[in-house]
Amino acid sequence: TKLDGQGEFQIVAEGGLRFLVNFTDYLDTGLFLDHRLTRARLRAAAAGTRFLNLFGYTGTATVYAAAGGASATTTVDLSRSYLDWARRNLELNGFRDSQRHRLLQDDVLAWLEAATERYDLIFLDPPTVSRSKRMTRQLEIQRDHVGLIRSTLRRLAPGGLIFFSNNFRKFKLDSAALADLDIRDVTAA
Repeated sequence: TKLDGQGEFQIVAEGGLRFLVNFTDYLDTGLFLDHRLTRARLRAAAAGTRFLNLFGYTGTATVYAAAGGASATTTVDLSRSYLDWARRNLELNGFRDSQRHRLLQDDVLAWLEAATERYDLIFLDPPTVSRSKRMTRQLEIQRDHVGLIRSTLRRLAPGGLIFFSNNFRKFKLDSAALADLDIRDVTAA
């Protein structure tokens, strides 16, 4: 939710990369500190991969994947403002090739159903709840995570890896419904 309209951005450094943050206009500054280790893991796994960032927000995970040597990145988010912020973060770090680093404004749920491309590394970090009128349907992560993960799996290349994250404190993965998958809980790490 936008709190103010000052439009003042600061540049901060993390992991040898630079990011734009906004301390006045939004509740979130543009760089989730609790994802620092996750971003580092994505960078370590990204070499030579086709990377997909779903619910991409300001593209920080995409910047890390690009810095890790991803051959191509795709970032999908419903918000034009966040995608512009993601573009600026990519450019700030020297990633200016819009053919190699695609930013798509779309409803992630609808995009997953229509997309045909495959990706080697996917970061799936949905909101706890989304009731945007621009989405084809509402999203509640506890209720919908199995279907969302299954839809994302259809975009995963053989041998690929999905990093699934969410910030719902009471979240419980439905392990039984996903028993056919190789799931590793790295929350504690």
